[in-house]
Amino acid sequence: MQAIRPRPSSRTLGACAALALFASPALAHDGEVGGFLSGILHPISGLDHVLAMVAVGLWGAQLGKPQIWLLPITFPLVMAIGGAAGLMGFPLPGVEIGIAGSAIALGALVLLEAKPPIWASMLLVAAFAIFHGYAHGTELPEDQSGALYSLGFVISTGMLHALGIAIGAIHRWPKGEAALRAAGGVVAIGGMFFLATSLGWIA
Repeated sequence: MQAIRPRPSSRTLGACAALALFASPALAHDGEVGGFLSGILHPISGLDHVLAMVAVGLWGAQLGKPQIWLLPITFPLVMAIGGAAGLMGFPLPGVEIGIAGSAIALGALVLLEAKPPIWASMLLVAAFAIFHGYAHGTELPEDQSGALYSLGFVISTGMLHALGIAIGAIHRWPKGEAALRAAGGVVAIGGMFFLATSLGWIA
């Protein structure tokens, strides 16, 4: 004798229908969250990015007002433009060389305690930001939100700038000035290493 299986109640059917309706939005939401988290993590996943972005904060702290806040604003804003170019697939040669060069130049500027005009410091930082943003944009994970990914790496970059500014506060003391310049030298040396790596001089 065949067993009689109970039919699902109307409540059960309604619950299944609701789960089906919300399944796709939930998956999309996961993709958006993943895109934002990927953007947050991407700048800190490469030491070359970290060195350059911290150096922006170091240099801003060394220069004082108004560059202490102009440079950390300029870099993420222009970096977002570079990121959009990377997302859309526009060609930009020498990206890795540009990123390594930014660490060398920014580190050297801190080491030398260079104080160019405001417009020149902003222009220099903006030029380097293009390369960093482009690199981030080309590495967007599949099936993730490009907008939230971009927002994530802009926020993460701002946090690295803030870290550099906090470290750069040591320049207020006589021995701190020498320590800050030494930190710039370390950044420049790190940039040289990454430049040699990108050129294939170091395996």
